[in-house]
Amino acid sequence: QVQLVEYGGGLVQAGGSLRLSCAASGRTFSSYRMGWFRQAPGKEREFVAAITLSGINTYYAYSVKGRFTISRDNAKNTVYLQMSSLKSDDTAVYYCAAQSRGDMYRATEYDYWGQGTQVTVSS
Repeated sequence: QVQLVEYGGGLVQAGGSLRLSCAASGRTFSSYRMGWFRQAPGKEREFVAAITLSGINTYYAYSVKGRFTISRDNAKNTVYLQMSSLKSDDTAVYYCAAQSRGDMYRATEYDYWGQGTQVTVSS
């Protein structure tokens, strides 16, 4: 079992930055690929970014590439999402998720989810 708790959401002006953190419980954090997804009102949950076990390989949605950076600290059981040049379209609830195997872009193939944290970008 892995429990995930996201931190760092809030209200930010367009063009600003925000860093999300996701703290994981348990001693097997380094055994999981980690992903960030988001869901805006009335829309489906969508992939944002993912990172492999060691953190060497990262993957991003086209809409955030170059603006967002995913990273992880296995010693702290934490994954981060640094968001810059934020736009109003980035407004959503952001979720972190843990995956043992599968397609890193598909939400249905993640095993554990956090409760989400709201990010609101004002224009």
